[in-house]
Amino acid sequence: MFEKNLALVPLFDAYGELLPEQKQKMFELYFGDDLSLSEIAEEMGISRQGVRDSIKKCEEQLLFFEEKLGLVKKMQKIADAAEKLRLLGNTDSERAALGEIANALDSLI
Repeated sequence: MFEKNLALVPLFDAYGELLPEQKQKMFELYFGDDLSLSEIAEEMGISRQGVRDSIKKCEEQLLFFEEKLGLVKKMQKIADAAEKLRLLGNTDSERAALGEIANALDSLI
């Protein structure tokens, strides 16, 4: 059985535009619209196995992009740092200043 790896969704958000248009559509139908492989095959006019192979190749490509570029990992580190900043500060003005820095970090994501 072919199981959905939902950890791929953030990778697709970061790198999806690097995939061919047809593979993007299949990925979106499978993960975003929750269509079955058979439903996607019917819509795309290819075999169920063809859809499965394409989605598997998407997975491999997305993991390769993340391994080489690490953008999703970096974005998560920025988000974590922004959240930690929001928790710092003893006074309202310190918290406000740190909140502004955290918001600036969030805007990078």
